[in-house]
Amino acid sequence: MPKYYEDKEEDGRACSGVREDFKACLLQHDCVMKEGKKPSECLKEGHCKGLQVAFFECKRSMLDTRSRFRGRKGY
Repeated sequence: MPKYYEDKEEDGRACSGVREDFKACLLQHDCVMKEGKKPSECLKEGHCKGLQVAFFECKRSMLDTRSRFRGRKGY
């Protein structure tokens, strides 16, 4: 679920909203917090899969030549 902040500084990079939510999901997951594993290990176990796919689709749409008509995916 996307998070919107009013007092947040604007990040000009592409896919910054998806990136931030993906990062927050990983760092706040029980796999990292309670079990003490690395976020990369939790990704291999399949945690935060929906945001991982959304981030991948956003990054892939940057390379897609049709995206100039459709716009980038993500938020």
